This record gives sequence, C-alpha cells and structure tokens, in this order.
Amino acid sequence: MKKLKKLNSAQVRRMFLKFFEEHGHKVMPSASLVPVNDPTLLWINSGVATMKKYFDGKVVPENPRMTSSQKSIRTNDIENVGKTARHHTMFEMLGNFSVGDYFKNEVIPWAWELLTSDKWFGFDPKRLYITYYPKDHAAYNKWREVGVAKDHLIPDEDNFWDIGQGPSGPDTEIFYDRGQEFNNLPEDDPENYPGGENERYLEIWNIVFSQFNHTPEDTYEPLPHKNIDTGMGLERVVSIFENAPTNFETDLFLPLIHQTEKFSDHKKYGANKDDDVQFKIIADHIRTITFAIGDGALPSNMGRGYVIRRLLRRAVVAGKKLGINKPFLYQMVPTVGKIMEDYYPEVLKNADYIASVVKSEEDRFSSTLNGGLNLLNNVIARAKKDGTNQIDGKTAFKLYDTYGFPIELTKEYASDEGLDVDEKGFEAAMTEQQNRARNARDMDNGMGVQTDLWTDFKEDSKYVGYTDLTVDNAKVIGLAHDGKQADSADADDKDVEVIFDVTPFYAEMGGQVADTGDIIDNYGKTVGRVVDVQHAPNQQNLHRVKLTAPIKKGARYKLVVDRIRHLKIEKNHTATHLLDQALRNVLGGHTQQAGSLVEEHYLRFDFNHFGQVTNKDLRTVEKMVNDQIWKEIPVKTVETDIDSAKEMGAIALFSDKYGDRVRVVKIGDFNTEFCGGDHVKNTNELGLFKIVSEGGVGAGIRRIEAVTSSDAYKFLQKHDDLLSETATELKTAQVKEVPHQVAALQSELKTALKKSDALEAKIAAQQANNVFENVQNTKNGSLIAAEVKVAGMGQLRQLADNWRVKKLSDVLVLGTANNGKANLLVAVSDDKVKAGLKAGDLIKSIAKAINGGGGGRPNLAQAGGKNPAGLQDALKLAKEYLNK
Repeated sequence: MKKLKKLNSAQVRRMFLKFFEEHGHKVMPSASLVPVNDPTLLWINSGVATMKKYFDGKVVPENPRMTSSQKSIRTNDIENVGKTARHHTMFEMLGNFSVGDYFKNEVIPWAWELLTSDKWFGFDPKRLYITYYPKDHAAYNKWREVGVAKDHLIPDEDNFWDIGQGPSGPDTEIFYDRGQEFNNLPEDDPENYPGGENERYLEIWNIVFSQFNHTPEDTYEPLPHKNIDTGMGLERVVSIFENAPTNFETDLFLPLIHQTEKFSDHKKYGANKDDDVQFKIIADHIRTITFAIGDGALPSNMGRGYVIRRLLRRAVVAGKKLGINKPFLYQMVPTVGKIMEDYYPEVLKNADYIASVVKSEEDRFSSTLNGGLNLLNNVIARAKKDGTNQIDGKTAFKLYDTYGFPIELTKEYASDEGLDVDEKGFEAAMTEQQNRARNARDMDNGMGVQTDLWTDFKEDSKYVGYTDLTVDNAKVIGLAHDGKQADSADADDKDVEVIFDVTPFYAEMGGQVADTGDIIDNYGKTVGRVVDVQHAPNQQNLHRVKLTAPIKKGARYKLVVDRIRHLKIEKNHTATHLLDQALRNVLGGHTQQAGSLVEEHYLRFDFNHFGQVTNKDLRTVEKMVNDQIWKEIPVKTVETDIDSAKEMGAIALFSDKYGDRVRVVKIGDFNTEFCGGDHVKNTNELGLFKIVSEGGVGAGIRRIEAVTSSDAYKFLQKHDDLLSETATELKTAQVKEVPHQVAALQSELKTALKKSDALEAKIAAQQANNVFENVQNTKNGSLIAAEVKVAGMGQLRQLADNWRVKKLSDVLVLGTANNGKANLLVAVSDDKVKAGLKAGDLIKSIAKAINGGGGGRPNLAQAGGKNPAGLQDALKLAKEYLNK
C-alpha cells in the first residue's frame, strides 16, 4: 500500500485551490455566509450557492473556470451534531466549476490527477472507489481510461442530481477506503460497500455533470451550456490525511476540544462517550457562531439570528453537562480565529467584537436557563400532584425550543424525580418544527432554468456617464422585445431591451438606482424613454425602454440622461460613503455596510451593529458627515488593480463582486472605498446632510435614512414650520420659548390627572360600599358579583384590593364597560384557592359572554371583550359556575 501523506487543513485547502488555478481556474474568495441578493437561502449552504448567477445565465463570469473553498452552513439536522462522525453545522466545501467550458473529458482526468498524483494528494488508487449513474457510459469510459479498475467502478441509480425544475444531470461520487480497521459493519451487511451507510468507505468528492434542464412538463432537455459543479468536504479529506477516526480529531476541531477540557470539571475527551458528544457539540457550534457573527448575523428570535441563538444555547447546555457553569464560549472565539487564520484572517482580526456579542448572549441565556429550570420544576410538581408521573411531549419540546434544554437533560431531571418523559410527543413536536423550517428558507432552491437571450451577446458597450450625460451618436448594437432578439421594435412591443455601443446611462449597481432619460433620433424626435438600466450577462448596460416610435438595430440615436435627477443621485451616493466612514469612526470598526439604496430624493443605509445607536452617537455621526461637506474635500476616482486598491486601504463591501481591475473613490484622507458608482467632484456639492430616521430592521441590522442638499433644506424647513405653528398654538412670542411652555403644560396636566385619579378613586370607593353589601351564597362559597362604572381595569383591581383586605366574600366578580369595550375581573380568597378554586378557570368560563378571553393567577384573573351588553350574562354565569 502507498504511504499516506501528512497534510494539515491549511495545506489541503491551498493544494486543492492551487491545482485548479494551475489548470486555468480563477480562485474565488469564500463569500459571506449571509447570502447577497438571494432571498431563497437563509445561509450560503454550498459552494455552488454562490455560483447560481453564472449557472443560470444571468451573469457571464470573467473566467468560465472557477474554484473555491466556500464556508457553508446547514442547520436542518442540528440534533445529529456530536452524535455522528462527520455531521457539522458549518463546513468548508472545496469545489471546481465550469460554466459552459469543460465537461467530463476534462474534469474526470483532473480529479484523478489531483487525488493520485504524488505532486498533489497522492492517494493510493487502490483505496479509491467511484460510483456513477448506470446510463452515463461516457463517465464510466472516462474513469476506465484514466486507470480506474472495473471492480472499483460501481453503478448506482442514485447518482443523478435533480432538485426539480432547473439544471440537472448525472453525477459521480468518489469514496476513500479507510481500511478494515474502520469497518463498523459485518462483512455481509448490505450497507457494507462504497456508497453505503458505513464508516469504512468515506465519500470525499461529488462531481455533478449538469447537462439537462428539468422542465415544468417533467421532461429533460439539453442545456444550452453544459456545466460542471463539484464538492469536496474539507473536514472529511483532512480526517484522512491526519488519520483521524472522525472529523473532530483533526486540527480543525481538536484545539477547541482541548480548550473545553480546561474549562470543564476534570473531563477528558475520549474518556466517556456521553461527554464526547458534548465536546463535539461545543467545538462545532462555536465555529459556526463565530463565523456567522463575523459575517454580520447576530443572535435574535428570527431567521439567522434564531439559528445562532439556538446553537449558542445548545453549546452552553453541553458545557453545563461537562461541569462548566460560567460563560466560556466567548473565550473560544480567538481559538477559532487562530485555527482558520490561514484562509480567514478577518475572524481573528474581529475576534474582540465577536467575543463581546457571544459573551452578551451567554449572559442573557443564564437567566433564560434559570427560567427553564423553574418551568421544569413546576411541571414536575404538577405531574406528581396529578399522578400522571410524566412530563408531556409539548412541554418537553418547549423546554428544548424556548429554553435550550435537550430532551436528554429533561429526562435526567425527570428521572431524578421518579418521572418519565413523553418522548413520542416530543418527537412529534420536533418533526412539526423541522417541517416548518424545511418549508421556509433553509434549502437550496437551485438555479433557475438557463436563459440565453443575452448570454452569447459579447459586443462591447462603453459607459461614459462618469464624465458625459449626453451621447450624440450612439449605435443600437443589440435589440430585443417580447423575450426574443429582433432587428426592430415599435411602440406596441413589450419588454423592449436595447444595448448601445456607448451610453451615458448608469446601470443599477451597488445600491445606486439606474439613470432615466430620453432616446432622440436624428430629426430631434424622442422615440422612447429609458425607464431602467440593468447589466446584461456580459456586463453591457441593458436599457429597458418605453417606446413612442420605432427603433432599429444599427441606427444611431442621441442619448440624454435626466441631468437633475442624476446629480441628486450623485450627491446621495457620495453621502453614503461619508456616512459609512462616520459610523465606523463613531461606533467601531466592526460596523459594516449591509445594504444601501441611493435614490433621487433620499438615501438608505443598512449596517451591522450589535445594540442600539444612541441619539448622541447619531448627532456625532451627522456632524462628522457635515464637517466633511463644509471642508470642501475633492472627491477623486482611480482605476487600478485589486491588490493596489487594498494597499490604498480601500474598503471592500463584498469581495466576490470585484474583478481584476477596480474603481476606487477617495474622499481626501477621510474615506477610500471600492465603488463603481457616480459621485460629486467635491463634497461641497452636497451642501447639507440630515439624518431623517434610524432604527432596527432585522437581527443586528440597523437602518439610517437621510437626505442631502435641497431635500435636506426642505426637511429642515418643514420642521421649522411645524415648530412655528406649535409656538402660535401655545401663544408664545418666540420659538425658543416652546420647550418651556410645553414643560409648563405637562406640569399642569400632571396635577390635573392626580386630581382626576383622586376623584375617580373616591367614586369607586363609594360604589364599593354599595357593591360589597350584596353578598350571595353559592355551593362553593360566598360571592359578590356586580357591574360598576369605573375608568377601567386599573380601578377594578383597586376595588379587588379593598375587597381582599376586608375579606368580604370568598369570590369577587366585577365588570365594567368603557368606549364600547368590556372588562371582567375575578378574585378568589386564599382559602378557596387552597381548596382548588382558581380565578383563571372561572374567568375563562364567563368571558365568552363578552366575546372575549383572559387568564391570570389562581387568586386573580382578568379578561377583555367587545360585547359590553354581555356583562350581566357574565355575572350570571359566574354564579352558575359556583353552584355546580
């Protein structure tokens, strides 16, 4: 047998990328885990997820050959993490991709070369097995041609990649034989083969031959362009090179496991299977949490934030099982950063910020965990009292889902008290939640059916809008309407799209909206209006046009951008750069742009930030932006290579959208950013910057809306007018007196309200004397029931307090009507509560009379409804209830 190389994770990753780079591939950076412009995904969950725009033909890549090591998150089966050898919530997928370039004849020999050549991985060919789709004779023949033995080629009907409508095709999977020592099944077990469920034969690579469109009619048509999509799990391959029993005994996880050992109560990894599960959970989850927060997601109760919160709580509970009772996960963030520093240096760079978020969430969970324990103790006490001796499945799931208690922990607590848990009910609730999750967004909806309307159109189109807003002699080089290319179009045609050889119209990109304007013929007649501009697959500016007269391919026209609108957009775009930098300066370097919209009359800027933004911070940010405007700083642009731009300190928003040549916008020494948009020549053109609003729009995402120039003036003028109107209403001579006058009115109002409350209390007391005199006898004790005229529930509770102090009856039922609504209150004496009478049960039985509902404690409950006419019926129902 050939001796196995010793490679660590960084070496494996680099070797894979270098191999394909030497074979003409462009190395693509690992994109953010938070998808950009893809609402179908909760997380980036595979390497191909970042390539969808290329595979469906919306964008033609600079190089049709690409390779990447893509961090990915999949969360459908969190419960299995720690219990299996290779299940992770975050993993890295090594892949190589071809968009209409090479196919089986190239990718199969390359795969074999990478795997077996001594220059690269150097695996023993005898240890490699390949499965293939039985009808894919071309793949079988190519594997044989490169030297794979017949008995190492296994046909498998499952080797066909198909997720419904869209690209599909056969695939081939490569397995590594780890040897008999890893065999966990009997020799005659039907799963004991490459491709079966076993530990001996480890799947390391899947190569998909994407060659068909799966149509809505359920047929398979050849794709206009055949593609290659491959995926190799880094963690799995590293486990082979490091001869690790599972992925967790590799350099990607062991440092985290050893750090956890130090935090634990003398626990050691490998000494106890149950403890090992907890070590694995912690190591896996802290990696995912660290990377997710580093990419801008933050803990919350929704979407991505909920995933982070759930993982963190699961890791904390795992720590408690190892005897760790203090916050510890935040201390592991730098360890994750050091492990991944070779390819992800930004994690270590932002470790302090990420750790602060994790620490805050750990502290928050401490109180939540205590709340879960309180609930569990109450449930145990009730189960003992009721004689059921069981914790029901829904409660067990609530403990798991809301408080982070795994079912095993609930079973442990229950067992200590002589109880069991309804595990079937728990599993039913779990399945219901998983189905909801799968039906939501955490799945790859694949690529859309390929379209080649503009994919093969490669004629050059030059954008000159940075300097010119009018072009006198632009030639129509591309024309389409109704989804087909054409030589002409007229006013009756739909979906008219035009490409000119030169254009002043900006195509929407980077948050900046597209230009609008007119198309004029040689006779000075307007033939159409440009209503939108997008990028064609080969990056030409694609004009969407509303025609008023015919337009022809090959003809020349005058193009005129709406100048006033364009200049306003320019001002707002420059303002977003100033705002971005000011936020970083004031709130911290962790703040990143999470989206923007640059319109004619306002700008919208989304950014990552953990916590609130104070009014003081907002004022500081606003002043900082205006200071740059009033300093009259020249705004300069330069086109350079990406490495030089980074040396200049240019801020990159999404690294995967930049080509080899980039445009950098520099605002003095204040701000330098990658940007392909339009900007002013000097900051003084903005005139004035004013923040209109700020607030949260998602988990850890804040949004600022602002205006500049004349729109800022109009905003301030409107506020000035409102203040002047207020001064007039308050009869103050000067606007500056308004705050003082408002304070005086508030003081007077406060005094008047106190007098009103006192009078209402006096009236309520007088009513109480009359109400409390009417005591009725029932089978379950004495009852006072009456409808009273008071201001609302607050005064009903005040009457109940008086009743309880004076011990006037066993039960009190009061109702009142106000503004078309009804309120009911039920109070029960302590003696009757001990006897089993509960206010909550009584309120539920009578609230239906007022078309309402309610609840509360055993001694006090309340309800609201929309039927005041039913109050008397409710009082009658109360008496009937007590006479049962």
